[in-house]
Amino acid sequence: MKLLVKNGTLINPLKNEKKKTSILIENGKIIEIADFIDEYSANGQLGIIDAQGLYVAPGFIDIHVHFRDPGFEWKEDIFTGLEAAAAGGYTSVCTMPNTNPVADNVETVKYMVEKGARGNGVKLYPVCSATAGLKGEELVSFEELKSNGAVAFSDDGKPVYNTELLKKAMETAALSGMKYISHSEDPFLAEGGCMNDGKQSKDMGLKGIPVVGEASQVARDCMLAEYLGLPIHIAHVSCAMSVDIIKYFKERGVEVTAETAPHYLVLTDGYVKNFGTNAKMNPPLREEKDRLALIEGIKNGVIDCLATDHAPHHTDEKKGDMNSAPFGIIGLETAFPVMMKLYHEGVFSLDKIVELFVKGYSIMGVEGGVVEVGMPADLTIFDIEKEWVIDSEKFRSKARNTPFHGLNVKGAVIHTVCRGKVINSGSY
Repeated sequence: MKLLVKNGTLINPLKNEKKKTSILIENGKIIEIADFIDEYSANGQLGIIDAQGLYVAPGFIDIHVHFRDPGFEWKEDIFTGLEAAAAGGYTSVCTMPNTNPVADNVETVKYMVEKGARGNGVKLYPVCSATAGLKGEELVSFEELKSNGAVAFSDDGKPVYNTELLKKAMETAALSGMKYISHSEDPFLAEGGCMNDGKQSKDMGLKGIPVVGEASQVARDCMLAEYLGLPIHIAHVSCAMSVDIIKYFKERGVEVTAETAPHYLVLTDGYVKNFGTNAKMNPPLREEKDRLALIEGIKNGVIDCLATDHAPHHTDEKKGDMNSAPFGIIGLETAFPVMMKLYHEGVFSLDKIVELFVKGYSIMGVEGGVVEVGMPADLTIFDIEKEWVIDSEKFRSKARNTPFHGLNVKGAVIHTVCRGKVINSGSY
């Protein structure tokens, strides 16, 4: 069956295109892009999406999600994670390795890839741990894991604070044509903290996590990348000091890329008082100066892409206090409408927002991120004017741990098309 997406405005940021067009899809591939495609001349059974008044973009990718499967399926599993991704407009996701067992072995990676293939069509790419069991003691078999589906390596959730081991990890990953993704955190400075270290934490009587704990490790990891002449990707950047450091190394020609998450762009540590544990994540929400620095970092190219750090937890786990509740919020189903808030406020152009949602393809070295003939038919179709209220009870994810429940938003994903198949329509 063919699929025709007609009358939509195509935003193709990696080709610097923005135009009204129609797209014809067959066997999961784009076979024609034209100003007008006559639906009656297309031979064979034809499905039609009339995208009049809507925007059509390359399918989004989230390069940093936690699906908790295997081992913690009561929080999320691969199937529900992929459903949440589709609802948010994502056609590809990269899963982090802190599962049980840890994604440090072929059997676990095969399980994840094979279960992902039985899902709704969203493409799942495992990020494997750099060290066995995330213990930071010995390296995994990089080449073997890559040959079974791994696309990058990271001890996300934990830093590799043995610098000699990190050096070997980066070198070994590079030999396999892979990147190391840095969870930049000084675990000694962060220990016992539950929110940003600042006036808010002091007012609330809570131990804080200082920005220097993140930034000092960003500096270390970027210095190592420069010394080795190797690429590195910095995960979930949250503070101004880190933005300054990444900018410095980029200007020196170091091949460093960086992500931030939508929540760091719209929320600050002041929201912890209102949202409690649903605003507890690591790294934590920072101060207003950090939020503004991240926005500026996106505008000047220091921050390359968005990732949600989708971190599901059972509702009962988040009922604890700030000290006992686990870190993390979910983000797959809220990322687009939250970013559209910044569009409507005039902070970012629509082209820039789409770019942030698709730049991860090139960072991770996987196919996608552009709409052109011959490419996989992965599309995100959205309405920038649709007004609705985020309701966590309607989420496809098993989890409900979000600070955005009840938020009035303007902008919604209307259809998600993956491999030429419509896998989501109107999930708001």
